[in-house]
Amino acid sequence: MSAEKIIADWQKKIFKPVYWLEGDEPYYIDMVTDYAEHHILSESEAGFNLTIFYGRDADWPSVVNACMRYPMFSEKQVVLLKEAQYMKDIEKLENYVFKPLASTIFIVAYKDKKVDGRTKFGKGIKDKTEFLSTKKLYDNQLPEWTSQMIAKHGLSITPKALALLVDHTGNDLNRLQNEVEKLTVNLGSRKTISEEDIERYIGISKEFNVFELQDAIAQKNLAKAIRIIQYFASNPKAAPIQLLLPTLYAYFSKIYAVFGLENRSEQSLISYFGKNPFAAKQATLAVNNYGYDGIEKILLLLHHYNLRSIGIQNAGTEPSELLKEMVVKMIC
Repeated sequence: MSAEKIIADWQKKIFKPVYWLEGDEPYYIDMVTDYAEHHILSESEAGFNLTIFYGRDADWPSVVNACMRYPMFSEKQVVLLKEAQYMKDIEKLENYVFKPLASTIFIVAYKDKKVDGRTKFGKGIKDKTEFLSTKKLYDNQLPEWTSQMIAKHGLSITPKALALLVDHTGNDLNRLQNEVEKLTVNLGSRKTISEEDIERYIGISKEFNVFELQDAIAQKNLAKAIRIIQYFASNPKAAPIQLLLPTLYAYFSKIYAVFGLENRSEQSLISYFGKNPFAAKQATLAVNNYGYDGIEKILLLLHHYNLRSIGIQNAGTEPSELLKEMVVKMIC
């Protein structure tokens, strides 16, 4: 069962007595609970028939008692248990969850973890409830997911702007959606999101960011790399070294894996890099410029300078100086 299917059923007035939402991707859990809170019941019905609990403050008898009430002036009532992972003795909901009241729609949002599926309770919720389990998207899935989400807003985005947005935001689907909604408001009548829009409305420099540093290293463009590092030195919050180095390591690790692919053509790499032609072109350039040994050397240097950045074998060298020293060794 997917979040979209649950909501589609609700829009058709198809309801089940208990919905158990769990997993480490909160975006889909939030999507379902938000719809349940604001759209299942009309405004007049919600005043009598919507009850919201939070796991830190709720006790299981109060939750069960709320679920056992009958709706007033409505066919259904909705009981939401948010942040259920923090609720003590949550397994004591078992008797109600396994034998629920048909007139109650009980929705449990159990974020960032999962109930032990080996227990009686864990096995029961999978069998007795409408069960949704979520998991984080892989990094290579983010560009396509973001592009599809942008398309649902009736917009498109340039490949470079997409890379900037995803690299800046990371694997946080709620934040990605918020950023796209911010762009939607500011675009006016335009329908294509550009790098300039990302810079203006999201606050990411289109010239000085980790994505451009990757590109400079891939091109073996030392002058460009040094300019970007100097910008980082003047704007420490733009790209702290503790975030920058792991991002570079993840990127060049992915390029390193390209050497294990049978087909290394740019067209083939588009799919490998989340259907992002710009990233595929950049990767092809890096593969051609460095070869297997060169990319391996970059990864070893990133590991070495990551240790130095946390004080190992480093006598107080400034982060910007560490970065300059590192890219010189990579490129030259």
